[in-house]
Amino acid sequence: MKKSFREKFDFWVIVIVCVFIFALLFIVYPFSRMLIQSFQGKDGGITFANYFKFFEKRYYYRTLLNSFKVCSAATVLALCIGVPMAYITSRFNIWGKKMINMAIVISLMSPPFIGAYSWIMLLGRNGFITNILNLIGIRFGSIYGFKGILLVFTLKLYPYVYLYVSGALGSIDASLEEASENLGIAGMERLFRVTFPLVLPTILSSALIVFMTALADYGTPLLIGEGYKVLPIVIYEEYLGEVGGSVTFASALSVIIVLCSSLVLLIQKRVIENKNYTMSMLRPPQVKQLKNWQRVLATAGVSCVVLLGVLPQITVVVVSFIKTNGPMFVKGFSLNSYRNVMVKLSRNIVNTYLYSGIALIIMVVLAILLAYIIVRKKSKMSAFLDFVMMFPYVIPGSVLGISLIIAFNKSPLILTGTASIMIVAYVIRKLPHTLRSSIGILYQIDPSVEEASYSLGVSQHKTFLNITARLMIPGVMSGAVLSFVSTINELSSSLMLYSGRTATISVAIFSEIARDGYGTGAALASMLTLSTVVVLLIFNKVSDGRSII
Repeated sequence: MKKSFREKFDFWVIVIVCVFIFALLFIVYPFSRMLIQSFQGKDGGITFANYFKFFEKRYYYRTLLNSFKVCSAATVLALCIGVPMAYITSRFNIWGKKMINMAIVISLMSPPFIGAYSWIMLLGRNGFITNILNLIGIRFGSIYGFKGILLVFTLKLYPYVYLYVSGALGSIDASLEEASENLGIAGMERLFRVTFPLVLPTILSSALIVFMTALADYGTPLLIGEGYKVLPIVIYEEYLGEVGGSVTFASALSVIIVLCSSLVLLIQKRVIENKNYTMSMLRPPQVKQLKNWQRVLATAGVSCVVLLGVLPQITVVVVSFIKTNGPMFVKGFSLNSYRNVMVKLSRNIVNTYLYSGIALIIMVVLAILLAYIIVRKKSKMSAFLDFVMMFPYVIPGSVLGISLIIAFNKSPLILTGTASIMIVAYVIRKLPHTLRSSIGILYQIDPSVEEASYSLGVSQHKTFLNITARLMIPGVMSGAVLSFVSTINELSSSLMLYSGRTATISVAIFSEIARDGYGTGAALASMLTLSTVVVLLIFNKVSDGRSII
């Protein structure tokens, strides 16, 4: 008996087709256009000249080496800080764990270039701490260049390691460590031979996130790097420096950095594919009670690192209230910077929350539907969609911006310069956060719940909307919060895509810093910090302590 039209084209077939079209239009097509353009010569023919130019000139290939050097160093330092801190806070009774976790998340959520801006105000040539040290005869070395980029990246990105590893350490079955003690493996030997190997996949995953985030950052190296050029800066300069003649070379540079990012991702996956362990988690590890002096030392050590991490946020909040006279700070405090922001840059503020809110709604809907397709409707198509939707996660925002401009600056679909292209960029770039959390929660929902609904005659789409989607909401929230906060702080893709009417807070901060408007820049940065704190407080209130990562 032939199936009816309705049976063949059910709800999920329509969803899969729509998501597939979205992926082709906004991910596959733009990157394909960029790849093709990277091989175009001045006469429109096919050429490898753009790639030869990169590898022949030391200036260009050295920026790639610089990128890998600073990103690798930042990853190692982030691991050296984040892993011990995660172990101390998860296994010992230090004071103020909730406050420490909140401060670490806040330091993670702010834009990296805010950290660069703050450290310049503190340790720059005319920085607050630098001037104090000069008064007492101490000459502090330059904060600019490789050292400054490394400082900002390390303090900004170690929270990724901390949050991921803390969760993994809390999931270890205590019986495994107890068994090792019965075999004579205890203390530091147990730590390195049993505990850390069990969480090695998580450690490597967090290291990948640190490396990719550092590789994609554009604002930090531009502000504090001075002569230390990295590849994202060169891509931006080449694209905007010679609008008519350098687009193809910028495309080639973009393809190179995408290939490098993909290679790092493949290596990481290959390393951990045989190092995954399954545990019952029936007996989580017990928190050990430290003696008073040990507890003081452990709390003080962790708190010092946390303080350094949130110091940029504290700095911009304080600076935002200092009186200014043009580009100069003067004695006294006032709200003038905030008044100037509300008068001159109110459109940027509205754009930021409007675009981010719209993007968040789209991301949540897409993530829930995609997660169901990937987990419950496994097929070659679902595997393809999973790969394509995660692909933008490993590429810099500036590269995403270039690919969208190349794809949508001509008929039949012109989006360049509009709010739509900003929203599309945010959805594509930040969707992976919400998608991964949605997939994670769906794996925890027993399929028998849906099967029971089907047996009662409820259709697939009604079962999904009334039961599955509602059960997924708590897990989706953590990824959605991370996506929203990172979206309001997004800079690299925004800088490539904005027009005068679509500029956001991050773009305005960057512009204000460039024209020495430090007071208004600090006021805008403080608004982002306040927004992050409010969102996290609301999330903690409604999620009953669920981790954001």
